[in-house]
Amino acid sequence: MHKSDSIVIIPTYNEMENISKIIHAVFSLEKCFHILVIDDGSPDGTAAIVKGLIAKEFGDRLFLVERNGKLGLGTAYITGFKWALEHDYEYIFEMDADFSHDPNDLPRLYAACHDEGYDLSIGSRYVSGVNVVDWPIGRILMSYFASKYVRIVTGFKVHDTTAGFVCYKRRVLQTIELDKIRFKGYAFQIEMKYTAHKIGFKIKEVSVVFVNRKEGISKMSGGIFGEAFFGVIKLRWDGWTRKYPKIPNS
Repeated sequence: MHKSDSIVIIPTYNEMENISKIIHAVFSLEKCFHILVIDDGSPDGTAAIVKGLIAKEFGDRLFLVERNGKLGLGTAYITGFKWALEHDYEYIFEMDADFSHDPNDLPRLYAACHDEGYDLSIGSRYVSGVNVVDWPIGRILMSYFASKYVRIVTGFKVHDTTAGFVCYKRRVLQTIELDKIRFKGYAFQIEMKYTAHKIGFKIKEVSVVFVNRKEGISKMSGGIFGEAFFGVIKLRWDGWTRKYPKIPNS
């Protein structure tokens, strides 16, 4: 029986080239992590691959939630967060399936929360320069200046607010009102971090190298960036007007 205090949530849509490899990579780490795959009805059979791995190899530490159709990255993570809280995990991670996030960095994010006492750790591309490999220069500039834009508009000092490689302590997700998180795409990542910051949780950025996917197709779109651009203005307004929850026992 492989028990763990940590679960890695991996949203998928058409990731058949990557899903088995990323699962085996996470399970090869010295620290034991569990994995929850949230699949949005992938027509390429991604969910079937996960089911096979559950049945043949990893029935006690690999889990799958299947949803009907593409419902958005944010709602996939909210579904995963609620599942993880219901199953009593203490550390809940976000990670992509395509190896843009290195599984070997999971223990570093874990250590920032478990050993150093932070409530939220972010695998940051920009806290020590620009650590991105094999992205077109236009996409690097768009991502980098998107985070700069968030810092300017909101006053939020995190360098990589759009990062999707994150570790949350359980109490963060218990305190954030998950049903009030509005954004589904790129802005979801900003909203979660900004909300945690406004509540008063301690955040650490852990420098990582982001590598562009080698297999499969990116799910980025212009609409995702548009949501983020206008969403940041809404978040700043919330920062002035919204009453945020308080940290329990503080």
